[in-house]
Amino acid sequence: MLKWVQGAYQVLLLILFSALGDLIKRILHTPIPGSIFGLLLVFTLLFLKVIRLEWLETGASFLLANLLLLFVPSAVGIIQYQHLMEAEGVRIFLVIAISTVLVMTITGWTTERLSRKREQKQGLRLWS
Repeated sequence: MLKWVQGAYQVLLLILFSALGDLIKRILHTPIPGSIFGLLLVFTLLFLKVIRLEWLETGASFLLANLLLLFVPSAVGIIQYQHLMEAEGVRIFLVIAISTVLVMTITGWTTERLSRKREQKQGLRLWS
């Protein structure tokens, strides 16, 4: 029960960061979504060690585990725009496919580089 309550507080904290990101977006009048500003805010605070990963980890893991449920409203919303899907569906699909491949490629490349760096650091520690 305690882990569930902790996760709920962490999700609320993540929602707060998203709301702060929306506020920043409105203040700056930029086309960048507020959620991106919230994400950058969380990243900056984690990087500067103002907040610790443990303060968000359970809530973030919960949200990631249930990510597909969060896309259900978007998928249902597509039904309302059937005419748009008929006219531009191929283009939309291509954009989604290309961006997905790019994200997967860049994520894999970044993970590989970070993994190699970590292995090199650990290898140096073993021999030092």
